[in-house]
Amino acid sequence: MTHIEGKPDNMIANNLTPFIPTHPGEVIKDEIEYRGISQRKLAETTGIAYSVLNEVLNGKRAMTTDYALLIGKALDIDAEFLIRMQAKYEMDLAKKNPKMSLRLKNIRKIAAVL
Repeated sequence: MTHIEGKPDNMIANNLTPFIPTHPGEVIKDEIEYRGISQRKLAETTGIAYSVLNEVLNGKRAMTTDYALLIGKALDIDAEFLIRMQAKYEMDLAKKNPKMSLRLKNIRKIAAVL
């Protein structure tokens, strides 16, 4: 499907999605490494169990509202940014899912008839 100057939709800047979706935990992990803060220290400071925090930072567990508030406060990062990033991550994963893509394509067909 093309809409702008013969370019496919996925090649238009506003429609680009990352090749690999970025989990907010990756950003936090990079941030604490840059600041020289250990995962254990962040876990102690926030009251999040170390194993749970490690799963969040490694993208194996979702960034919940509670985690975003706690981590955001500890690192002076906007918790809403972390939640939006988690939602974007999940949206990107869903869009890459072939079953979801097929469902969306079929919905578009129905909507075009209406």
